[in-house]
Amino acid sequence: MTADELTSGARELIASAALDDIGDVDDIEWAVRLLAVTPTHEGRDPRLLRAWACRADEFGSRLAPVPSTALVVERDDGLERMLLARYTSRPPTVELYTDTLALAEELVDARGWRAWYPAGSVRAAALAHEAAHAHLHHGPAKAALKQALGHTVLRLGRHRVAGHVAGAEEVAAHAYARTVCGLRRSPLLLTAALRTALPRPGREN
Repeated sequence: MTADELTSGARELIASAALDDIGDVDDIEWAVRLLAVTPTHEGRDPRLLRAWACRADEFGSRLAPVPSTALVVERDDGLERMLLARYTSRPPTVELYTDTLALAEELVDARGWRAWYPAGSVRAAALAHEAAHAHLHHGPAKAALKQALGHTVLRLGRHRVAGHVAGAEEVAAHAYARTVCGLRRSPLLLTAALRTALPRPGREN
């Protein structure tokens, strides 16, 4: 749940879904759309994006629970900054934006999604999501995700060099949060719903 998700990427992410039908779009399709609006994927074959989305989702859902040792700092300017949570590595810190978390909980009730996101689960999912980012940032899991995606950028005989797939880590972190928090839907859906509720820059709501 980074700044990118709630700004330009998320804006396009929801563009193809009618607001009333946003919950009908399944988690993999949201992941595909996230990849599709991520820079470097313009013009990619939708079937390739779907394959990457499925592999990243599976990778994240199979990650063993990872403890988070990052400092947690709560802030209340998330709506203004269009942020729900953010991980920074120096020093390892998770910023939780309490006003955006509160709005997300309101949206869950307003849209009738409480069975998907039990009370308090949005905060838990945000922490789990950022823990996954920290895990992928600092440990060998980042290379493992590359291998799982199967994106080859160079072959030398029997050797191959795995390429980076922008946005795949985000998909994996969402899948991890969904799994460890026992959610019935990915937090990606909440991200899209939040974007519909947040005022856009330069526009008064």
